[in-house]
Amino acid sequence: MGNGISFDTLAYTKKLKSVGFSEEQAETQVEILKSIMEDRLATKEDILDLKRDIKELELRMIIKLGALLAMSIAIVAVLVKLL
Repeated sequence: MGNGISFDTLAYTKKLKSVGFSEEQAETQVEILKSIMEDRLATKEDILDLKRDIKELELRMIIKLGALLAMSIAIVAVLVKLL
């Protein structure tokens, strides 16, 4: 499953090594950061999916509220006839 996050691991590893990290330290740091990014950051696709889900939920809520409003009007109409 692709997450859509672009991360140049080679460039980051080279940068870490250039400031004194050993090869092993740099690679470990890159793997940790990559794992965090993949597990915790939302992608554009995630955000678009969430927006779609919110719109669908909003539509369902509007339909339910409309049905409740129609029921309320019907109940009031019946009560008016009975009184």
